[in-house]
Amino acid sequence: MIVSLIRRLAEMVFVMFGISVVVFLIFFATPGSDPAARIAGRNAAPETVEQVRRDFGFDRPLPVQYVSMMRRLFVTQDLTSFVNRGQRVIPLVMDAAPITLSLVAGAAVIWVIGGILLGVVTAATAGTWVDKTLMIVALVGVSMPVFWLGEVMNLLSQSRLHDTWMFSWVPALGYKPFSEDPAGWFRTLVIPWFTLAALYVGIYGRVLRANLVEAYQEDFVRTARAKGLGPARVMLRHALRTSMIPFITMFGLDFGVLVGGSALLTEVVFGLNGVGRLTYLALLSLDLPMILATVLYASFFVVVANAAVDLVYLAVDPRTREG
Repeated sequence: MIVSLIRRLAEMVFVMFGISVVVFLIFFATPGSDPAARIAGRNAAPETVEQVRRDFGFDRPLPVQYVSMMRRLFVTQDLTSFVNRGQRVIPLVMDAAPITLSLVAGAAVIWVIGGILLGVVTAATAGTWVDKTLMIVALVGVSMPVFWLGEVMNLLSQSRLHDTWMFSWVPALGYKPFSEDPAGWFRTLVIPWFTLAALYVGIYGRVLRANLVEAYQEDFVRTARAKGLGPARVMLRHALRTSMIPFITMFGLDFGVLVGGSALLTEVVFGLNGVGRLTYLALLSLDLPMILATVLYASFFVVVANAAVDLVYLAVDPRTREG
């Protein structure tokens, strides 16, 4: 167990190093382009371009440029954005990260619980009207674009029904930090949570149902039922445990990607200035330092999420502990 943990942590560090090198080469070592001119921004004066070239060390060998960039990004944290008038990149990312983490973590709790309940109930009632009805509801949830559902929820909660008992508690669009106002934090995020989770509840529930139905055809489940174990115990102790492997894999990938900025549409619709929105604005203005920081931030969470999935495998499936 300890050896597997150390090996996976070492692999995570190696992957992050490789990603940082590739991202740096793409953004700052592309043949035929001047990274100093791109960082300085459009219509920058020649003096500004030369200042950027000296500050970032673009007149030095490529390995020195990489080390200098990573040092300014992770050690001194003084990497600045010329497009945004010299604002430091790391504080902006750190201010946006809790917003995205709060949004995705809350939605993840909803879609994990909802996906498991949906999958278990539909598998236990496979072929009945309950199964068919819930699968139709799941398909509707999967089919609704998050930006459309978000706009509909805003229309109801912020305008049409805002003065009714149903949505009078909903505050204006935006974000309130948990440390300042826990109740306000919850009220501003509860509707975005359900909006973002609606898609994933349907997907995860359908996947889990298919895995459970398949698991019920396996010999170990037939053996457990032949021993006289009750349906609930067969479902929870045998079929569900093995069927959770694909579920966990999907969750790790989706959670890492969403925290890394893929929750952009939800952030925009509900006025949340998270990492996704920050990355989008940086792409519009071609703010290379900000893009570099947000891409590495996103890569970090994807890598960490995959490493966490591997560790969960060790607990769920004893076969992965071998070697």
